Parts: sequence; C-alpha cells; structure tokens
Amino acid sequence: MSADSRLKVVLCWHMHQPNYFDPTADQYILPWTYLHAIKDYVDMAAHLEEVPAAKAVVNFVPILLEQLDDYAQQTAAFLREGEAIQDPLLSALVSPTLPDEPEQRIGLVKTCLRANETTIIKRFPQYQRLADMAKRLLDRPDEWMYLNSQYLADIVTWYHLGWMGETVRRRDARIKALMEKGCGFSLHERHTLMVVISELLGGVIDRYRRLVERGQVELSFTPYAHPIVPLLLDLKSTREAMPDAPLPLADSYPGGAARARWHIEKGLQTFEHYFGFRPQGCWPSEGSVSMDALALLDTYELRWSASGESVLRNSLNLEQTPVELRKAQTVHRAYRPEGQQIACFFRDDGLSDCIGFKYSNWHADDAVADLAHHLENIAAANAGKPDAVVSIILDGENAWEYFPENGYYFLSALYQQLSANKTFQLSTFSECLDDHEPAAAQLPHIVAGSWVYGTFSTWIGEADKNRGWDMLVEAKRCFDHVVAADQLPDEQLRKAEHQLAICEGSDWFWWFGDYNPAEAVRDFERLYRLQLATLYQILGHEPPEYLSHAFTHGGGAPAAGGVMRQGKGG
Repeated sequence: MSADSRLKVVLCWHMHQPNYFDPTADQYILPWTYLHAIKDYVDMAAHLEEVPAAKAVVNFVPILLEQLDDYAQQTAAFLREGEAIQDPLLSALVSPTLPDEPEQRIGLVKTCLRANETTIIKRFPQYQRLADMAKRLLDRPDEWMYLNSQYLADIVTWYHLGWMGETVRRRDARIKALMEKGCGFSLHERHTLMVVISELLGGVIDRYRRLVERGQVELSFTPYAHPIVPLLLDLKSTREAMPDAPLPLADSYPGGAARARWHIEKGLQTFEHYFGFRPQGCWPSEGSVSMDALALLDTYELRWSASGESVLRNSLNLEQTPVELRKAQTVHRAYRPEGQQIACFFRDDGLSDCIGFKYSNWHADDAVADLAHHLENIAAANAGKPDAVVSIILDGENAWEYFPENGYYFLSALYQQLSANKTFQLSTFSECLDDHEPAAAQLPHIVAGSWVYGTFSTWIGEADKNRGWDMLVEAKRCFDHVVAADQLPDEQLRKAEHQLAICEGSDWFWWFGDYNPAEAVRDFERLYRLQLATLYQILGHEPPEYLSHAFTHGGGAPAAGGVMRQGKGG
C-alpha cells in the first residue's frame, strides 16, 4: 500500500501546567511543573527518540515553557553557587536541616504522599513503608517529634524517585544506585538526585527541538496563559452549545478582543524565543473555538487549529451545514470555517479517551492491538479518501500516572507498532495539509465550544465558576481604569499585563465547583485569589475584601482526580 493511500493518524499530546508561583510568598506553592517535567516530558521525548519512524504533534503552553526554564535556571544556580530554590519541596530535597516543628513536618510528609498510591507508592516497598508510617501518625501530631530527620530525608527522596521518568529510572546509573540503596539517604546522595533533576529540567526544551529537526515532531502552541479565547471575546458564546446556561453578572469581558490578541501574540513570541521558529498550528486552550476565535487565529496566518468531536457534531447538525456533510458526520477529515484559511481538525473522542481512561488497565500489547484494530476499521471505511485523518488528541502528562511504569510499555508498543503498520501512517497536522490542503471541507458555522462535551460548562455556567468570572471582570475594570489614567510606569504596566494574563488562565475555573476534589479546589481557589490580589497591588489599589475568603470548596471524587475529562458526556 502506497504512503499516499494510507490513513493518516495524528497523535497530538498537549503539555500544560498553569502558573503555580505565589507572588506573596515568592515561591512555587505547587510542584507539578517540575514533577511532570522529570516524569512525563522526559519520558514522552525518550519514547519518540527510541522509534525514529514515529511521529507526533506536541503542544506546549507558553507559560509552561517559562516555568520549565525558570526551574532549570534555579536548579543550575543552586548546584553552581548554592542559590536558594524557590520551591519548598524541591528545596527540602537538598536541605541540610529538615523541619523540627511537628506542623512543618506534617506538611512536608503530606506533600510527599501526593502521588498515585497504586502505580507509584505501592510499586516501591521502601516508599510504601514510609507512607504507611506517615498515615498511622497523621491523626497523632504530638508523636511527630519522635521521627528523626532521616525519615524526612528518606520520604522526600522517595517522593522524587517515585516521580522519576521510567526511561530515566531504567537508564541512569545514579538513579539505579539510589533505588538499590533504598533508605538512609545522605545529603550527598540527595544532592546527586538534584543533579539528575537539574539535568532533566535543563534538557527538556532542547530534546523537543531536536525531535523537530529530526522530522519526528511538529510543535504547536496555545495562547500564552491558556485563556478560553472564545469567552474573552464573548461570554455569551457559552449559549451556542448551552442555550439555558446561567452567565456571570457581567454581560461581557471588558476589552476581551485586545486581551485575546495579547495572549496569542505573547504566546507566539514566547514559543519562538524557546524553539527558534514560529509554529504553524495552535491547539487553543482546551480546544475552545468559536467562529470569532478561529477568525482571530486566522489573522496570524496559522495553518491549523483543533477542537473536540462534540464541537464538530454540534456544527454538522446545523441546518445551514451542507446536506452531504450532515449525512456523512465524519470526524476523520479537516474542515475550514467559511471565509477563513485556517483548517480545523477534530478529536476522535472514542480513541483518545481509550488512551486516557481505558487502556491503563490493559496489558500494553492488548491495548495497542485494540487501538490498531479500530484504526484499521477506520482505514477500511475511508478507503479511496486520501484526505482522511484520525486525530487522537489528549493530555500528554497526567494520563501516564495511571498506567503501570508510567506508560512505559504502552508508549513503547504504541510508537513501534503504529509506525510499522502498513494500513495507516503516523503524521502531523501540517503534513496532512501539505498533502491535501485544498480538500478541507467548508463549514458555514462552527458552534462555540471546547473538547470537553462540546461546551464551555467546565469553565462557566455554574455558580462558583460564574463568581470567579465576576471577580476577574472587576479586576479587569480596575486595570482598565488605571491604564486609561496613565498611572503606571512602563515596567509596572508590563508586570500588570502579565499578572492579568495569569488571572485570565482557564485552570482556575476548571477546578471551581463541588464536583471536584476538595484538596485540589482549595489549592487552586486560594492561588486564584492570591493572583487577583497581586494584580490589584501592582495597580496600586487595595484588593477587595472578598479576596480574603474562599468562595468554592469542592468535595467530589471525579475520575483521575479531576485532572482529566472525557470528551463526551455532560
């Protein structure tokens, strides 16, 4: 079978972490950026490096790139000059004096239990023994003083060993030696672990750049701080897919179009700064699209964007959609919004969610065989359609925590078997357009929505989420008032613009609501209020009193701890 007649398959991995820096404490208060870097970003690069015939699209959020760079610089400066690391957990790994106060000890140990119990903690007997001891003592804080510093040193070491990438665990002699020792880690040995972490952090961006140079990866970007651009442009676009959704008190986001352009332009600049070239495509934050948002992306001469299958279904079912497209109902091709040049690909929800939520409990070979079988059926159904493409798009970091060995066997088999299969061909979105760009079907209207359920319900339309928007709108009005009065020096204005961007990120709204876990809601809700308060302070205004009080609490137990969603449902 010729390459031209093979079904194109695009694996698109989205790498995304919000800004976890607490400006009031001058430190990162959540460690997820560097932990996912040493576990997932390095593993995902390594698996591609091992299979030169494999291809994928990897999307990086610009604000994540900046945090990776910051961590790399901080750890390098610590090793070189002993400078302090602005992350309390990472700093504790190499601290010569660990906490004495019971409350501080409890806080550190609780942090070191924030890992998947089945696939990380229980996998390592030494780690599990330390965790079991901690759980027995959690309700007896008066006894924590009897634990010596060696216990703290061992559990913080094992936490980082547990979060280590599987490819590193199997290949790095220093990590192997630490794991073989198992306990009684010295400061020198913890320092060695920091050296490994620093090397990994410092190498992430270069590894993906080299994969681009090898022709294996297409890198794409997301608007700078991961805002939901359609909502910045028009809060009422919520009702295209949810006609009865309650909206925030404000009927629009002030100056939203200018802010959307700012995020796109800043995102492109940041991407080019780190990778040295301009991306051709954009995975908009959470696959959130609308006709206005796609038109805006089109003005930046981006070749492609992407969203969720339910967005396409909603759009295909409109009366103005051509009959032949409504009847075909195919997600396996590119579409073009009428009057625009940008092409839009749509996620195959079934196959993407199989990887995200189903295959973690399967034997790796069975999982990949099942995926290949589905792809072969799709190829047969699309025989004679050279423009057919299957878009498998999902979180490139959180899913692997639920797989044995961080998805090592699954990812190895995935790339090896899919790249060797003669029925289909691993590709990238830009390559698909290179081969068949004129074939993209025109859609008169694309219904506003995201990859989650085809709506914006994860970010707006519920009381706590709407309250978050009202707080943001009020802060933006203060920003506009100060800017209009020309009260800020240029440097302070840049700080205010950046701080506003952080507040406009989508992650805060993702976590607001009772259906999410209380611990995660507490972390993100508190940080959101801190970020808004910091914006007011930069603007020279007293933060509103309500920013001192929690407004959402959580208490649910969603699948995967709430860090991932399935495309269909809701």
